[in-house]
Amino acid sequence: MKVSVIIPVYNEEDLIVDCLESLGKQTYGDFEIIVVDDGSTDNSKTRVKNIAKTLNSISTKQLSPIILLKQNHLGPGAARNLGAKKASGGILVFVDADMTFDKDFIKKLVKPINDGQTKGTTSHDEFVSNLDQVWSKCWGINEGWEERRRHKNINEKEDKVFRALLKEQFDRVEGFTPGGYTDDYSLAEKLGYKAKVVPGAKFNHKNPESLAEIYKQSKWVGKRSYKLGGAGTLLALLRASFPVSIVLALYKSIINRKLNFFVFKIVYDFGVFVGILQYTFTGKGTK
Repeated sequence: MKVSVIIPVYNEEDLIVDCLESLGKQTYGDFEIIVVDDGSTDNSKTRVKNIAKTLNSISTKQLSPIILLKQNHLGPGAARNLGAKKASGGILVFVDADMTFDKDFIKKLVKPINDGQTKGTTSHDEFVSNLDQVWSKCWGINEGWEERRRHKNINEKEDKVFRALLKEQFDRVEGFTPGGYTDDYSLAEKLGYKAKVVPGAKFNHKNPESLAEIYKQSKWVGKRSYKLGGAGTLLALLRASFPVSIVLALYKSIINRKLNFFVFKIVYDFGVFVGILQYTFTGKGTK
């Protein structure tokens, strides 16, 4: 089946070119790329237009022209929904602008769907592209990921985050539920099943690599609803509060023998704390 690769972009002018160039080298024969600009205020749109002019010349397969869509800043879930509406492929593939891909990524990701084995897939062969950067390492430690990977358990058979899904299934549940950080999980909840983890679909993902990026990303992480409602929100605020953050930062920096983690944890938890408060009072979870 034809594949539609959908990429939400929000102020990622320094990342989107590498993402699109690696997609242009894919070995899968029939796919299109749909970039949805989510209200960027930088040069993301210009970068997309420029790389679109040359992408066919570096592609190993014939590739449809890149489709560039625009919307106000509504978050990645809403951006993916807009992209899916314009998609002509029978399989939708969801990726981010800070990712790059092995040349066989799409082919291996969608093979079980094309073979009729499953309706949706994902990959745990997701590697950190900037592991040599100190704050990137701290991000992985905080998440509890395996070394060089962005997953805690690479042996899981299913995952609640879909990377590829039949378009008819996506349309059946009317796509993602926009809300912020938890957008990715909403498909599995609405579909009633998880994505099958397929081996060999390798891709790289960039961790935040400055304290400013860490604060911005962690604030977005905090902008979401929590289990147990108000009680869950209060518990999350307590975990991210300064006294608790100090204790955890000191403990984890010692056991991991990485003093930089102390600073990382304080900044990360402060971002989460601010994000929780913003979401509580505004209800907005956009990045």
